[in-house]
Amino acid sequence: MPAPSRGEEPSWPACDGGRGSGRGPTVCDRVSVREKKGRRRAGVAVAAMFRCGGLAAGAVKQKLAPLVRTGCAPGPRQRNRLPVVQCHHPGSPSRSLASTGASGKDGSRLVYFLIVGATVTGAGVYYAYRILKDDQKRYSERISGLGMTPEEKQKRAASPAPEGESFPTVRVPSHVPFLLIGGGTAAFAAARSIRARDPGARVLIVTEDPELPYMRPPLSKELWFSDDPNVTKTLRFRQWNGKERSIYFQPPSFYVSAQDLPHIENGGVAVLTGKKVVQLDVRGNMVKLNDGSQITYEKCLIATGGTPRSLAAIDRAGAEVKSRTTLFRKVGDFRTLEKISREVKSITIIGGGFLGSELACALGRKARTLGTEVIQLFPEKGNMGKILPEYLSNWTMEKVRREGVKVLPDAIVQSVGVSGGKLLIKLKDGRKVETDHIVTAVGLEPNVELAKTGGLEIDSDFGGFRVNAELQARSNIWVAGDAACFYDIKLGRRRVEHHDHAVVSGRLAGENMTGAAKPYWHQSMFWSDLGPDVGYEAIGLVDSSLPTVGVFAKATEEDNPKSATEQSGTGIRSESETESEASEIAVPPSSPLVPQAPAEGEDYGKGVIFYLRDKVVVGIVLWNIFNRMPIARKIIKDGEQHEDLNEVAKLFNIHED
Repeated sequence: MPAPSRGEEPSWPACDGGRGSGRGPTVCDRVSVREKKGRRRAGVAVAAMFRCGGLAAGAVKQKLAPLVRTGCAPGPRQRNRLPVVQCHHPGSPSRSLASTGASGKDGSRLVYFLIVGATVTGAGVYYAYRILKDDQKRYSERISGLGMTPEEKQKRAASPAPEGESFPTVRVPSHVPFLLIGGGTAAFAAARSIRARDPGARVLIVTEDPELPYMRPPLSKELWFSDDPNVTKTLRFRQWNGKERSIYFQPPSFYVSAQDLPHIENGGVAVLTGKKVVQLDVRGNMVKLNDGSQITYEKCLIATGGTPRSLAAIDRAGAEVKSRTTLFRKVGDFRTLEKISREVKSITIIGGGFLGSELACALGRKARTLGTEVIQLFPEKGNMGKILPEYLSNWTMEKVRREGVKVLPDAIVQSVGVSGGKLLIKLKDGRKVETDHIVTAVGLEPNVELAKTGGLEIDSDFGGFRVNAELQARSNIWVAGDAACFYDIKLGRRRVEHHDHAVVSGRLAGENMTGAAKPYWHQSMFWSDLGPDVGYEAIGLVDSSLPTVGVFAKATEEDNPKSATEQSGTGIRSESETESEASEIAVPPSSPLVPQAPAEGEDYGKGVIFYLRDKVVVGIVLWNIFNRMPIARKIIKDGEQHEDLNEVAKLFNIHED
């Protein structure tokens, strides 16, 4: 065969299929039988790589195509074999082509397969690495987010991602069987109830709050008594019995990712934080979020809770007054107020109910070491004047004052302004109060914005979504918690804003969403602690405008919230008694007697206050008496008239040491 001219590629005889063309040695003759079998096995393996490699293999093939060409014409016996790729060499063939090693053509083919295989393998390894890295990053962000304030979370979200990386975004599922709107106590109780009855259920919680579901009571109680300087980040507190716990119902590991929820075999509970449902389509079983995404559902719970009320005088004031006012409700409010309490010289709390009085006691005790002035003002004659009878309200007011709080009763705010760098509060009777920061605790307004788009009914007297006995607002819509206005078979239509009601109504709504069809008959309780020494539990209609009868006794060292927590094991006392009720109560007969209110100035160690309507007990307050709520619930449920409430009080063992 003549040598090629300069710049011309050599032309090698093609394979003749083993017939013998008489043109001298061919390419096929230079490959041993063993090498052919080995290449055939390698070709099958690489073909499998091609099927898995897809795009990566195609890209490499395109790049290598100009360098190779098929030079073998298969004979009759080779048509089902893999094609032989012939390489062109710029010079004369070397002696290595006749050796037992791979020929130039076959060597190039093996190189091609090796490059493709390495590319496919590398791409797979890189893909697995990215998946694991993103999962680890999402988990790390989730964990680190628990110790961040909402402001820090927003700052992190607004900050650019590191070069070459992008923050993972959570895809909102397009459909979920159970959708819970709101991320508070009622929603979490419902989620747990749904999963208890249907272990494979897929539950999605959508909450505007940046936090995972948590309990609110410690925000105005135990968290303020913590010695941990990082309490605003850890959100862990010691109960009155000394045991430590977190305000979160469950750690992040309890929940599943929202984008993975539809694909998880055994279901789970996912939480979309920082998202708000802005539109509800009842007929289409669909909601729209504030980011424009839509979710369809099969069953939906509305547990939107409420928003703290403001004062008209503050709403009329300027931006500076509003910026120096805290409407206390959420974790973010606790963090803000805790920081402010260490920076200012004076804080004024407007409101004399549960929340206002608890915050006053907590801040008053904290201010002793900081030298901060704490003022509390309200329109009633004493603390919790709308709940407690006047004599007990006055005693409570003195208790708050002993905590270092300057209490101003009969105070109606007329205007709020700024004077000399201080906030100036003018009262209706002419008094003036100067302060650095204001905290309002004057009640809650239920969040019912979804009623407009969903066509749901709002109660004109109590507010909230009107629901039936099974907490249903529509066929596939339930409501629980602060936003539910339900019918009480004993006390009429009501709306309750307490932790225990959120727990029980949420749990019942979850059961009914899975087909239980149970009516809501529960008499929810609530409790308030003025520190570890004085506390009370209440149930039913507790309104100071109703006639009341109080029976008191001398307290012992164990009659306080701290001892109650030690006995029950939890400071969230509704967790220990929930729906329990005494089976039978027997009141011994006695001669009619009208108990008198205790003498002025008497120390009300412990006692029972009965609230009457038409001579029937409709509400009970247990003052420094704990773990007796089942008896109180039974008395209200029976709805009987009692001639001697002193004898009824004995059922609570108030005279036992």
